Amino acid sequence: MSTFKVKSTVVYPRLDIATSTTAAVSQAGGVLLTETIRASGLDRALGEALLAWRKPTAVHDPGKVILDLAVALALGGDALADIAVLRAEPGLYGPVDSDPTVSRVIAALAADALAALRAINTARARARSAAWRLAGGTPLITPAM
Repeated sequence: MSTFKVKSTVVYPRLDIATSTTAAVSQAGGVLLTETIRASGLDRALGEALLAWRKPTAVHDPGKVILDLAVALALGGDALADIAVLRAEPGLYGPVDSDPTVSRVIAALAADALAALRAINTARARARSAAWRLAGGTPLITPAM
């Protein structure tokens, strides 16, 4: 009998929030960001936009690497290695790639920086549009592509 492992399509795990008298989680800001990423569709948009940089047998997703780095930066990080803050909380941020993998992804993106930036900007525009739709409005300024 064989066992199949189904790969999750969710970039960040869903959390159950309960009220209690315990202290607030120090990662609350990061959780807010990951929920915003999910709601706006930025996780899916970046994953699709950076598919060309994903090796056929790779487990990692370049879009998730970029998102993890952005969350680490927002939480006060200033170096690639600061992604370890997210890695230390797998229940909040899901699996986070190793430092060498993160470095390889960044090197691959940097090898064709213009195309990578174009892909990232396209994903950001899609997510921004979705966020405005969810908010019930339209953007005041449409960014140039």
